Amino acid sequence: MNKEELKSRTKTFALSIIKIIDKVPRTVSGNVIAKQIVRSATSVGANYRAACRAKSNKESLLVNQELINPLLKESNELTAIFTATGKTMHSNLNSKKS
Repeated sequence: MNKEELKSRTKTFALSIIKIIDKVPRTVSGNVIAKQIVRSATSVGANYRAACRAKSNKESLLVNQELINPLLKESNELTAIFTATGKTMHSNLNSKKS
């Protein structure tokens, strides 16, 4: 999948979430949760687009690579944890539907 395809998918994802959110009950708690979900869904594409525009630290040489490496490692580990959690939650939701 190339960058443009991924940009399109993140946009479609956000728009799909926005359509679903319109079905959330208009209660105080429903509104709070709906706003959080919309912000989360739309931030996926925004963050991806920002990452596409970012320059690597090697190019910019603004920060010593030794300071960046532990943060990159931690961010990769956190991403792996969140991905695994999402897969588990998705699997649990699917098993409850059966």
